[in-house]
Amino acid sequence: MAPAIPAATLVMMRPRDKAPPELLMIERAGTMAFAAGALVFPGGRIDPGDEALAANEAVVGASVPDDAAARIAAIRESIEEVGIAIGIVPPPDHAATAAIREALAEGGDLGALLAAGGWTIDLDALVPFARWRPNFKETRLFDTRFYLAVAPADAEPDADGGESVHALWIGAGEALDGAAEGRFRVIFPTRRNLERLALFADFGEARAHAAQFAIEPVTPWVEDRDGEKFLCIRADLGYPVTASPLANELRG
Repeated sequence: MAPAIPAATLVMMRPRDKAPPELLMIERAGTMAFAAGALVFPGGRIDPGDEALAANEAVVGASVPDDAAARIAAIRESIEEVGIAIGIVPPPDHAATAAIREALAEGGDLGALLAAGGWTIDLDALVPFARWRPNFKETRLFDTRFYLAVAPADAEPDADGGESVHALWIGAGEALDGAAEGRFRVIFPTRRNLERLALFADFGEARAHAAQFAIEPVTPWVEDRDGEKFLCIRADLGYPVTASPLANELRG
């Protein structure tokens, strides 16, 4: 396997009446080296500060999961990219979240910021959903853990204007329709995860479904089927679509 950058992504879900939940997605800037202009979930690489915070019992508690640094990265990236704080106790108000975001943008350390404000992190607010670890020769190769979380009722995303240029709430089915119509650029892992998320009527269903499957790396491969190349994934990890013509897919 080629070396990959450890990363984490957070799928925030909010309920709506008589319709599947909305998901928070962002449009990446067209100048980005990876997934330029694509519609994705907030997230990014796991930093050394996330690793250090995972060992800070005063903030995360004494019993932490093996993927604690990834969960912390997903929380931090969501604050940085869209200005929404998930899993912070007690929940910071808009002004406090904005202050944390500004401090992070200036190079501040999340652990120090939380300690100074008397906040702790509830890692259980994030539900492990998937792990994608492609092995293609792309500009950037990431080993990304996906998490689910309930969005705060008053969450109003604000794109950072740097890596992300637009943020929106959208249903999984609506995002897929937009991609099919050419309104959105959606890369292969995002499309497969949207198809899976479209199965659920609410967060509870998504959490129960995720618990049925091991969080093992999803590593796509190319397979020839009757003269046509297909991009494939394993069939035992919860995804309703496991193969698609390679010509139809964007990988990065």
